[in-house]
Amino acid sequence: HARSRNYVSESEVCKLESVPLDFGDYHPLKPITVTESKTKKMNRKGSTSSTSSSSSSSMMDPLSSVLDGTDPLSLFAAAADPVATTATMDSTRKKRDKDDSSAVGNDFEPWSSKRGEILARYTTTEKLSINLYVGSEKGKATTTGSAVSEKVRTRLEELDDLEEGSQKELLNLTQQDYMNRIEELNQSLKDAWSSDQKVKALKIVIQCSKLLSDTTVIQFYPSKFVLITDILDTFGKLVYERILTMCVDSRVSLPDNFSPESVNDTAKETCLNWFFKIASIRELIPRFYVEAAILKCNKFLSKMGISECLPRLTSMIRGIGDPLVAVYARAYLCRVGMEVAPQLKGSLNKNFFDFLLTFKQIHGDTVQNQLVVQCVEIPLYLTLYSPAIDWILQCIAYRAPEVLLTEMMERCKKLGNNALLLNSVMSAFRAEFIAARSMDFIGMIKECDESGFPKHLLFRSLGLNLALADPPENDRLQILNEAWKVITKLKNPQDYINCAEVWVEYTCRHFTKREVNTVLADVIKHMTPDRAFEDAYPQLQSIIQKVITYIYDFSLLFSVEKFLPFLDMFQKESVRVEVCKCIMESFINALLHICKTMHDSVNALTLEDEKRMLAALINGFIKMVSFGRDFEQQLSFYVEARSMFCNLEPVLIQLIHSVNQLAMETRKVMKGSHSRKTAAFVRACVAFCFITIPSLSSIFTRLNLYLHSGQVALANQCLSQADAFFKAAVSLVPEVPKMISVDGKMRPSDAFLLEFLCNFFSTLLVVPDHPEQGVLFLVRGLLNVIQDYTWEDNSDDKVRIYTNVLHLLSAMTQEAYIYHVDKVDSNDTLYGGDSKFLAEINKLCETVIAQILDHLKTLGKDETLKRQSQLAFYFFNTILAHGDLRNNKLNQLSVSLWNLAQKHGFADTKTMVKTLEYIKRQSKQPEMSHFTDLAIRLPLQSRT
Repeated sequence: HARSRNYVSESEVCKLESVPLDFGDYHPLKPITVTESKTKKMNRKGSTSSTSSSSSSSMMDPLSSVLDGTDPLSLFAAAADPVATTATMDSTRKKRDKDDSSAVGNDFEPWSSKRGEILARYTTTEKLSINLYVGSEKGKATTTGSAVSEKVRTRLEELDDLEEGSQKELLNLTQQDYMNRIEELNQSLKDAWSSDQKVKALKIVIQCSKLLSDTTVIQFYPSKFVLITDILDTFGKLVYERILTMCVDSRVSLPDNFSPESVNDTAKETCLNWFFKIASIRELIPRFYVEAAILKCNKFLSKMGISECLPRLTSMIRGIGDPLVAVYARAYLCRVGMEVAPQLKGSLNKNFFDFLLTFKQIHGDTVQNQLVVQCVEIPLYLTLYSPAIDWILQCIAYRAPEVLLTEMMERCKKLGNNALLLNSVMSAFRAEFIAARSMDFIGMIKECDESGFPKHLLFRSLGLNLALADPPENDRLQILNEAWKVITKLKNPQDYINCAEVWVEYTCRHFTKREVNTVLADVIKHMTPDRAFEDAYPQLQSIIQKVITYIYDFSLLFSVEKFLPFLDMFQKESVRVEVCKCIMESFINALLHICKTMHDSVNALTLEDEKRMLAALINGFIKMVSFGRDFEQQLSFYVEARSMFCNLEPVLIQLIHSVNQLAMETRKVMKGSHSRKTAAFVRACVAFCFITIPSLSSIFTRLNLYLHSGQVALANQCLSQADAFFKAAVSLVPEVPKMISVDGKMRPSDAFLLEFLCNFFSTLLVVPDHPEQGVLFLVRGLLNVIQDYTWEDNSDDKVRIYTNVLHLLSAMTQEAYIYHVDKVDSNDTLYGGDSKFLAEINKLCETVIAQILDHLKTLGKDETLKRQSQLAFYFFNTILAHGDLRNNKLNQLSVSLWNLAQKHGFADTKTMVKTLEYIKRQSKQPEMSHFTDLAIRLPLQSRT
């Protein structure tokens, strides 16, 4: 029978009385003024600390940068095919697409990775024009009774309608307007297809393909190619999936590697119909592009369909007169070919050799006249070819034998003014192939005409390869000298820094600090005039990153004479801070390496004192590492540190504490209300602790860390994880040995176990019951463990623990608990004072009290009477503080315990007197009047 408590009023009564103090002008934080007089008076003020406050209207989510608010699955869904298909076809398509994409392997750089770079690089400020299709209503009035021949005739008329002027030309469009119109066409294509207007969809694709023959704004052509081919890809996918759905019989789809024989006649007829429609397109360029877009559909007709079509399409490109348009057509054919038939690379090789035969057209009069009209210089014009040639060469060079690569390189040598090709070869071929022939390439670069493709771009491409693969050792210095002769002569700061950035890495990889210092000095010399460095911060940051990556000895790094002057170029505050962070992170990595070396020196013969010293040094380093608000990076650091320092137990303990602190910092930032991302993050922190604690050898360290980590999990609303920690702690209690080593000496463990259990009970008050585990399942489990634990014969700790359990159970019966965890509902909220819950607590109390009384009976012998007196008085105080003494049985029990404590003269008279005075004082309070009768029944006995 626990007494009802009003913790708020009790707290008010126990508060100390506040007394106002008047300090006058004195305040300990106020600056002090000291006046000293010698020849004249002068004031000297102590320094004052200025405070600044910053507030934010909304706290930032520390994990929001991971996905920047976008779910990658949502992005895929947004780009999905709008045509609805059956569930069976859907899953089959996904599997087939996966198989097709993996046919070329993960080491092949896909077109999608180049798309964004092309759109960003090839832009224009000139006005653009576009022809928009104006749909007619013809064909929509066809009734179900119309003859098939009429339907076919109508559709052919619709197809011809495009040639007869059913289009509207939009002029004077900005680049953004043009891109928006193309996107509208892409959407119109999908809408027309989904509304079963297949001929209209084809018209849109033809119209878009025609745009690829227009080079009036030539510098925008690569970006136009990217935008238009996106529409062609959509069309090709729609047609293929449409025919694929027609192959489904009795809800059974085609296998992944189906043969044409398994395709039904209806699907084949439809497929042929599409090819016949495309064959009727009059103009070469749209006919080529549209057929290439549905090249994959040849799989439905014959096994050799694709292999027969590729050479024919390659030959068709020979009819395209403009070399720029032709090379991008070849690039598109390579792109489609690598997707649908990567094994047929012979046709791709023929495609490239055809290009080599027509290469001289680039420098012909027709092209030159066109460039004069558009006021485009030849170096700029040649860079327009780079994306197409790079892609063609990448497709050809992918897993190609070295013999083929050598042959292609020799063919390029034979062409005059071959800088453009040479640059693409170095961009597309394997870095190892280029590096092994570095001197050959340098010789070819020297022979190139400077007026065409700039040589510094060729040296930049060579440098990018040498950053990935090492050239022959004997050639390394000569390569650097030849490259730097060209780079250092560049007058344009932007051209210079773009090249220097690449070759700094080569210098750092293969040479000493003397060469690195020379290169840094040259960069400073070129970038300081006219503050050119202000336009080159990204490249300068990249140079710093490369230098500190390869010179990881910081004593050596700061001995590089020009390193600090190089840092002085970062005069923009935000950039300077980023660079300093980068240097500091590298410094941390260097320290981590040093700590790892110290840790690895530990073996079975290492003295404990030395282990403690090493652990203290490493822990000091771990405490210093902070990534600010980048909590994920901080956790990654702790995970890496755990793997590196697994042999030093104090370091693992520090890491667990640090990760728990990180979880609580996240809670503080989110003000206790976790988002989905931060909730996942704190669960990751909790998981780190849960899997690390079992690796520790000290049992009390494990117990305390289980308790501490459980409290952190509870504070972050990770209830199931908190339960797991507390269960682990309960299951570990029986393993506590009788004696433990403390500072090298063996001591009884009872006192340590008692302290731990008292802390554990305090936590269990606020832990909510699990809905599937029953009432107070953790408390019951812990009581069972305590009951079964083997205690020392002369120890009373078991009874002291039981007495503390009564404190816990009394607090659990209150209507509102004395403390709570924010945003966690404890049992007072969950049960709401339910009578069944209170009855369960009362049963537990009766069991615990019975155990205490049984133990007191065993202490009736002469040698244990003093222990009996102390325990009886301790139990009496527990009942006095937590029991409802209006209950007759409890009142009688308290009187009996009082008498037992004094019975044999072992009670402390002063303590008994003070306790009785306290009871009398309490009896004067209105709700404690029953203490008056109790005080009368509690006699004081003398020792005699």
